[in-house]
Amino acid sequence: MTFAAKLDEFGKPAWIALTVVGFAVWWPLGLATLAFAIGSGRMTCGMSGKLGRWYNTEGDWRHGGGSRRRWSPAARPSGNRAFDEYRDETLRRLEEEEREFREFLDRLRMAKDKAEFDQFMDERRRSGGVAAPTAET
Repeated sequence: MTFAAKLDEFGKPAWIALTVVGFAVWWPLGLATLAFAIGSGRMTCGMSGKLGRWYNTEGDWRHGGGSRRRWSPAARPSGNRAFDEYRDETLRRLEEEEREFREFLDRLRMAKDKAEFDQFMDERRRSGGVAAPTAET
C-alpha cells in the first residue's frame, strides 16, 4: 500500500496534518505536499464527488453525452417521481441543446477558416503569387 493510499484511509485531516508538518520541517516540502493534495483532488471542498472516498457520498457515476467526455453524478431519486421525471427530461434536453450548440460552433469555425483561406488564396492570386512547385525528376 502506498503512502498516499494510507493517508487516504484517514481522510482529509491526515493530509492537512502532513502539510502542516511539511511546512514546519521545511517550507518547500509543505508547499509540495499542499500542491499534490490540491492537484490530486484530495483537498477539494464542495460537491465535486471526490470526497466520496472518505464520506461514502460518491454514488453512481455516468458518462455525459457530447463529443467531450465528462463525468457527472447520476441523479439520485428524490422520492418525488414527478420531480425526478421532470429533472431527467430537463437534463436530457439541456444535453441535446449543448450538443447542438457545439455542432453549431464547429460549423461556425469551419466557415471562418474557409473564409480566411479563400481570402488568402485571392490575395495570392492578385499579387501574382508564386506558382505551385513542380516535382523535378
